[in-house]
Amino acid sequence: MMNKLNDLIELCQGHLIYIQTHNFPDPDAIASAYGLQKLLELYGVQSRLCYDGLIDKLSASKMLDAFHIQMLPYVQLVSDMQETDRIICVDSQKNSGNVTDFIGDEIACIDHHPTFVPIEYLYQDIRITGSCATLIAEYYVLSGNEPDRDVATALLYGLKMDTLQFSRGVTELDIKMFGFLFPRCDQEKLADLERNNMEFTDLKAYGAAIESIELYEKVGFSCIPFSCPDALIAILSDFILSLIEVEVAVVFSFREDGIKLSVRSEDSKIHAGELLHRALKDIGNGGGHASMGGGFIGKERLPELGNYMEDYIRNLFLDTLAS
Repeated sequence: MMNKLNDLIELCQGHLIYIQTHNFPDPDAIASAYGLQKLLELYGVQSRLCYDGLIDKLSASKMLDAFHIQMLPYVQLVSDMQETDRIICVDSQKNSGNVTDFIGDEIACIDHHPTFVPIEYLYQDIRITGSCATLIAEYYVLSGNEPDRDVATALLYGLKMDTLQFSRGVTELDIKMFGFLFPRCDQEKLADLERNNMEFTDLKAYGAAIESIELYEKVGFSCIPFSCPDALIAILSDFILSLIEVEVAVVFSFREDGIKLSVRSEDSKIHAGELLHRALKDIGNGGGHASMGGGFIGKERLPELGNYMEDYIRNLFLDTLAS
């Protein structure tokens, strides 16, 4: 792995580097990008963190403030970015559906999600783990570099958030990296990040999810008829999955730019990412892990859904599950 890290550093040296997360970055994406940025700095490589969409959840904005992380939205970079600028995709993969294709050249990818659209990178580290922060933490371990307290705290927070406090998708490597990061983190700052992550306006979305839930055998569907942040839609799908009657949760939100979907699965026979990918392949895009995934249908495709879009989406998933 250290040899691979040397390969990445060699690709970066002498170039303007952008570290790009998936759109609407969550704590794991932010932590991974920040941790990699600080690691590259130790080798004289300067980079800029970037994303598309919004920092649309309290947990993510609290992270940026707590660690003084500067992440720039693509709209602020598009006039400066050149085709020759080099991009490292972190917690994301090009053409995965939740990543805007920036002007620069995606030369590297570090991600923990399954691959649905294979892409060749000059450097690639794609492994299935509970969080992408785990992979970045391992880079510190194997390179012999000590993360500072902020980096260790950010990586640990990203790891805990993406694994739902070690209850989802956890691997042996996640546990090892927890052991590495915990004694190096700022426990007070970590506790502060984990407290008070719900806003009053979130209650409206919870109410809509509860009011709209429909159960088809073990599959629960909930529709949020108004715009809802990505991170909150994911939280709501976890909430629906917590019902004893539900083994697969499908939650979707109608937004100005289209329909955002989140799927959770406790059924070992139903891979959430594959379900999204198959269900949306002709109308949108989607993917993710065995237990969780996300998808999107752009507003330009909505007329194809007809007058009863909720029914269309529900039937799309039920038909996919039956096939």
